[in-house]
Amino acid sequence: MNTYNVSIDSNAPATTLKIGFGSPAQNDQIVKDAVAGVKELNLQGGKVIRLNGPASLPVAIAIGHEVGHLFEAVACFDPKLGKYVVAVSHGTEFTVGQLID
Repeated sequence: MNTYNVSIDSNAPATTLKIGFGSPAQNDQIVKDAVAGVKELNLQGGKVIRLNGPASLPVAIAIGHEVGHLFEAVACFDPKLGKYVVAVSHGTEFTVGQLID
């Protein structure tokens, strides 16, 4: 049973993960499946990763933590703004709260 889906958006101009719920479950299982899904991608890391899709708060934190070790910045899509908002930054190129396309 796949309770959470994680894949690379091959049409995006930068590293972007498409994320979203799968089979119904509780967050204790969804978090495990979300992190496993990220690990299966064998991401190499880089400057910034963009997350696009629905997530509960526990799932968002778990994914952010997992990819935050690989990328200098983690940005999440905000549909109201139509842009990605940098939520995690370890470098100098991106700042928390910065909007990127």
